[in-house]
Amino acid sequence: MTAVTDEPDVTDVPEDLLDADGARIESASSLGVFATLRRGIEISPEITRGLWVTLGLASLAAAGRVVVPLAVQQTIDVGILADGGPDVGQVAMLASLAAGALVLAALCAALVNVRLFRSAEAGLATLRVKAFRHVHDLSTLTQNTERRGALVSRVTNDVDTVSLFVQWGGIMLLVNVLQVLVATGLMLVYSPILTAVVWIAFVPMFLVIRYGQKYVNRAYTLVRERVGAMLGAISESVVGAETVRAYGVSERTGRRIGGAVEATRSAQARSQVLVAATFSSGVLISNLVLAVVVVVGTFLGVGGGLTAGQLVAFLFLVQLFTGPVQMATEILNELQNAVAGWRRVIAVIETPVQVAEKPGAVTQERGPAHVTLRDVRFAYPGGPEVLHGVTLDLPPRTKVAVVGQTGSGKTTVAKLVTRLMDPTAGVVELDGTDLRELTFASLRERVVLVPQEGFLFDGTVLQNAAYGLRAPLEAPTAASAEDDGEPAAGHRVAVERAFAELGLADWVADLPDGLETAVGQRGEALSAGERQLVAIARAYLAQPDLLVLDEATSAVDPATEVRIARALDSLTAGRSTITIAHRLSTAEASDLVVVVDQGHVAEVGAHAELVAADGVYAQMYESWVAQTR
Repeated sequence: MTAVTDEPDVTDVPEDLLDADGARIESASSLGVFATLRRGIEISPEITRGLWVTLGLASLAAAGRVVVPLAVQQTIDVGILADGGPDVGQVAMLASLAAGALVLAALCAALVNVRLFRSAEAGLATLRVKAFRHVHDLSTLTQNTERRGALVSRVTNDVDTVSLFVQWGGIMLLVNVLQVLVATGLMLVYSPILTAVVWIAFVPMFLVIRYGQKYVNRAYTLVRERVGAMLGAISESVVGAETVRAYGVSERTGRRIGGAVEATRSAQARSQVLVAATFSSGVLISNLVLAVVVVVGTFLGVGGGLTAGQLVAFLFLVQLFTGPVQMATEILNELQNAVAGWRRVIAVIETPVQVAEKPGAVTQERGPAHVTLRDVRFAYPGGPEVLHGVTLDLPPRTKVAVVGQTGSGKTTVAKLVTRLMDPTAGVVELDGTDLRELTFASLRERVVLVPQEGFLFDGTVLQNAAYGLRAPLEAPTAASAEDDGEPAAGHRVAVERAFAELGLADWVADLPDGLETAVGQRGEALSAGERQLVAIARAYLAQPDLLVLDEATSAVDPATEVRIARALDSLTAGRSTITIAHRLSTAEASDLVVVVDQGHVAEVGAHAELVAADGVYAQMYESWVAQTR
């Protein structure tokens, strides 16, 4: 959300160092297939809720499928080939019983579908929420190890692959396994010899499937990675469309996206070739088995081992057996696809959170914020130390300006004070308490960061400003779920009052629809300065004890700069403020100036004192004055 000018680019850090530090989001979990399934169910236990009832219904549905072979056998042997000629009444009764059983089985199958869909959706919703929440818990350093689009793909596209298997493959797997077991049991009743023939014939297929699934798993893992990379490239190009056009690099960008699309297509094609090969082998073996059963069954029938009805029923049972076995190849392929997606989501959830709330963390009382840094050191993952034993005492209700050259470490100080990062060594305290001992809720209530470029959500000026209110917004209804509901009437009054107290009521009145003016995605319907005005109002409504500001008056027109300056005066009045000052005019107006030079605190004092001291700050100020003349 903030333009960081003095932090190293995480993408320039060697991968092995990032891995060793635990800051990188792995491309996929290293768990095996069954371990992945177990871990996935642990994360989303709703998937198995009511499983035994579902299994019972699935058993009835599977049993219903063998009604037809039984009815056919009885109809032939007892009805059509009955002593004294065909018994029409017997045939009609058997057909009626079979129809009733099939209706009951269909109802059971429908209930199985409904139960699995509900449990699957509940479990996958939990998976999405946990993954999404964990992404927000990760530090920005960790998030920057993967493109935003690829990261979003894990919470959306990869979960969708799991959803497809759980809802479709899970149903088919349940019913088909039970169907194979029931069919095998009846086949044993009719002819153990033919049953042995069927199973022996399928042994090679099982071996082929087991061998081939390893390659299918690797292929689908590559597909999921390629899809994530493709979505990341597309997302980045859409967000940066203005830059792409401004620099005339559309053709180059198109080639990059085309390469990502081609890589995805190629990975998909390779995976489907493997899928087709395994599926075709199942179809071939199934047809061969059916032919062998017909031949062997005929010989047994001629020898008196089987009646005509039993042989026909057995052939039906073989088809009930081979159908699920053929489908098993497709189900297993979908399983590998789901496991590949599951591993990528699990990898996000299992990425260590570097800045975490400590068990037993405490809540602090509100009041004037006294900030202390004691021998603070910090190094970015795999990089050199950027802060070297920084010690500062910043009194409450003091306007502090932190100045320094680009790369000096001043933004790092701000991120440590807001606990977006933790120091490598040393302590950052708020009113005498280590920030690591505070709950996040308490810390965020007392300390608010206003970045250099205010980020706005797609919505209205009112909705974006109201994010600063501590009371929750009205719960959205089903009809308003897309826009998260409208702020309560009381919130509107508070927002209007905030803009008025900041001296921005006239600016709001000049907007096309006042507070209801749509800001667009990322606030792009407003200028950079106008976005900052909304962000300042949001911070004002939060009423923090400590404000950390990344100076917001650069790159705006003079009129907006004046508005921002006046609004900031109202925002900072009477509260502790730490400003990352890019212009020394901000330092001039501050109570205390902290000069950071190459990771050390070079000077601390009032503006006039530091200018008179003729040190680092005096040289910076002299250079700045010369440039502004």
